[in-house]
Amino acid sequence: MTDASLGGEALRAIHGVDAIVSGRRSAPRRIVERIRFQLPTGLVLAAVVPLAFQYDVLTTTSLPNVVNTAIGVAVAVLVGYYALRRLGTYPTMREVGAVLPVFSVVFMTVAATFLAFRFDYSRFQFLLGYAVAVAWFAGVTYASWRGRRTCYAVVPVGEALSIRDVGAADWAVLDAPVQLPRTCAGVVVDLHADLPKHWDAYVTGCVLAGVPVYHYKQMRETLTGRLEIEHLHENILGAHDPHLGYLKIRRIFDVVTAATGLLVLAVPLLVLAAVIRWDSPGPALFTQARVMRGGRVFTMYKFRTMYAGTSDPRNHEDAMTRTGDARITRIGAFLRRSRIDELPQMVNILKGEMSWIGPRPEALPLAAWYRDQLPFYDYRHVVPPGLTGWAQVNQGHVTRPDDVLSKLHYDFYYVKHVSLWLDLLIVLRTIRTILTGFGAR
Repeated sequence: MTDASLGGEALRAIHGVDAIVSGRRSAPRRIVERIRFQLPTGLVLAAVVPLAFQYDVLTTTSLPNVVNTAIGVAVAVLVGYYALRRLGTYPTMREVGAVLPVFSVVFMTVAATFLAFRFDYSRFQFLLGYAVAVAWFAGVTYASWRGRRTCYAVVPVGEALSIRDVGAADWAVLDAPVQLPRTCAGVVVDLHADLPKHWDAYVTGCVLAGVPVYHYKQMRETLTGRLEIEHLHENILGAHDPHLGYLKIRRIFDVVTAATGLLVLAVPLLVLAAVIRWDSPGPALFTQARVMRGGRVFTMYKFRTMYAGTSDPRNHEDAMTRTGDARITRIGAFLRRSRIDELPQMVNILKGEMSWIGPRPEALPLAAWYRDQLPFYDYRHVVPPGLTGWAQVNQGHVTRPDDVLSKLHYDFYYVKHVSLWLDLLIVLRTIRTILTGFGAR
């Protein structure tokens, strides 16, 4: 293809974008943001620097102990940093907040491996390496993230301008097919719109010049962690079971952990059941028919948190919990805030009716009402329901149809992207939710 065959407007667009791309790629990134700086420096600091504080111990500590510890710390740093980077690819995720829990879990796993295989190691060196790793990666992650906002250029055709209501990035609306602003990381366009010839040439030029071009819905999904479905042809959820292999492996984990949890917590759960019955008349457990994977119905177990006989199970409004709900008992308010009321669902997990993570199962009357009010509602039942989920850690408890629709979009995102890394992120966010009481009613 020659310059003449491209047409004047396309040629100017391509040449303009090329100039901007060349300039942007030649600009050096801040050193602190580079993996080649963050990881090697973190390895040296965490694995080697603690040795300087052991000068008085090296004479009595064998060399294998020191070497084993340094290797263990290095492995923990590598795995922790990799996990941190993977988790950071998900929307609404601030990596700096994940540094402590991620590295804590990884270092504890390495320590457990040392104990299981009876490897000799220096506890002082190991703990100091852990502290240094957390401090270093928290610092560089914060320095990289602080004040950083990504800017994207928007082609003002079709529905692309609707992306401006997403506050997670800055948007530069293009008035004409001119050079891409130097600060922009890519171009957002409505790829389903009938683009005028000059804009079509501009977008083509961006693609040929290596500039990222995003469909506005793809960009919205990436930044918000929500997936909206407006037409059947857009559905990528219901044609087959997503990530079936991963779900089968996760089922093994569910069975082992649920069985272990029931055995370990049997006595505390029995004591709590007695406290609930003492606090207010009625059974300790609350059972309710809810919807599981495939639209099937199952009986879900929870600790009772409301006064017995105050709800009509056939009324969808009674199935909703409102702020300051007078039906909640004294002990029930604490159980809801701490999520302890959900622990009996380990029985549902063991039976295969639920998983630890997935869309929350809704009561039958509520699910029927949502099905009538919300488009494509049943697609959330493609995966097993969970004790916690992506919607819960992002939005909490909601009841209004508009809020439920927003929450449903989080469920769609989870169904599409279900994976080990997303589940790990949900676990971390759930811990934060339990500590803060976010979304509890």
